[in-house]
Amino acid sequence: MKRVVILGAGTGGAMVANRLARHLSTEIAAKEVQINMISDTESHIYQPGLLYVALGLAEPDSLFRKHERLLLPGVNLIHDPAVKIDMDSRSIKLNSGKSMEFDYLVLATGSHPDFDDIPGFREAAHTFYTYEEAMRTRRDLEEFKQGKLLMIIGVPHKCPVAPLEFMFMYDKLLRQRQERDNIELVYTYPLGRLHSLEPVAEWSEGAFETAGIAGETFFNPEEIDPKNKVVSTLEGDEVSYDFLAAIPPHKGAAVIRASGLGDPDGWLPTNKYTLQLEGHEGAYVVGDAAALPISKAGSTAHYESEVVVRNIVREIHGEKPMPLYDGKVYCFIEGGLQEATHITFDYNNPPKPSEPTEMVHWFKMAFNRMYWLSVRGLV
Repeated sequence: MKRVVILGAGTGGAMVANRLARHLSTEIAAKEVQINMISDTESHIYQPGLLYVALGLAEPDSLFRKHERLLLPGVNLIHDPAVKIDMDSRSIKLNSGKSMEFDYLVLATGSHPDFDDIPGFREAAHTFYTYEEAMRTRRDLEEFKQGKLLMIIGVPHKCPVAPLEFMFMYDKLLRQRQERDNIELVYTYPLGRLHSLEPVAEWSEGAFETAGIAGETFFNPEEIDPKNKVVSTLEGDEVSYDFLAAIPPHKGAAVIRASGLGDPDGWLPTNKYTLQLEGHEGAYVVGDAAALPISKAGSTAHYESEVVVRNIVREIHGEKPMPLYDGKVYCFIEGGLQEATHITFDYNNPPKPSEPTEMVHWFKMAFNRMYWLSVRGLV
């Protein structure tokens, strides 16, 4: 029997598991193939929805589904966090002390916010990258009625357009409540423009001007003083705030760092076309965990999952992997409460944002509902 182990039950992991179960249903029924998924959580969360929860635009219970509800028959779910991966013995040590062996491995271990990388961040910052933080931001934003909201951004982070969306959506919420004149909005970015993708930065600059949002560049937070409400930067500036909205820097999973498979921050060296883990046959990387020159976003995992599944199926059937992934990413960008734009790009073609429209916003809302079908590999 050929054993496939998928480490991680997020977007990429779930899509790979369900697509493999569908493509290999005959082999699974004949007990020629076994698919095991290892998860350290009980439920799957739709992470992009946390932004809407933080702004009071979605209810928290709409973001969660039990893993068992999302996985197709043929996928064995193991609730036991992985502690260490041994590529030599092709086994994974679990928190319970058990080991799980594999012939093929999919690393879908994701990216994880580091609230302690910037001193003072944990105490001072409001973010929306975990459920708990989104709920705290939601509560405190309701009480914030006057002063300066400062957005700071740590790098790298997943969902690169999320801080822009937060600013545009919050601006429109304030205007809807007739409170915009009482609150100053200031957005900062670590590079010399407002976003890492130049076309997105150029579009954002004009949109910020229209909305009256101040944008500052070359702003790398070094330390936060929660008592005096001041952010100190690597550039030597000190900037005050009344409400600190923030994007935490991210790292790869602890199990990757403990296993010595990636770089010091836990990002995995990945073949950009086949998505194989560099230097290890039969091992693949999907989603945020990969050290690739593309955005860490849900659509990235979606497109990558199709490639990983096809290559694992090819290997099981005695064929070689094919270089099928072209770096494709697709992202919606909310431009307010009733309008949005979208971008698509790959390794060779940069994005070209268009003017936000109400129609694209409703496409985004429809996708939020369709996400659960997408995770099951149905769309």
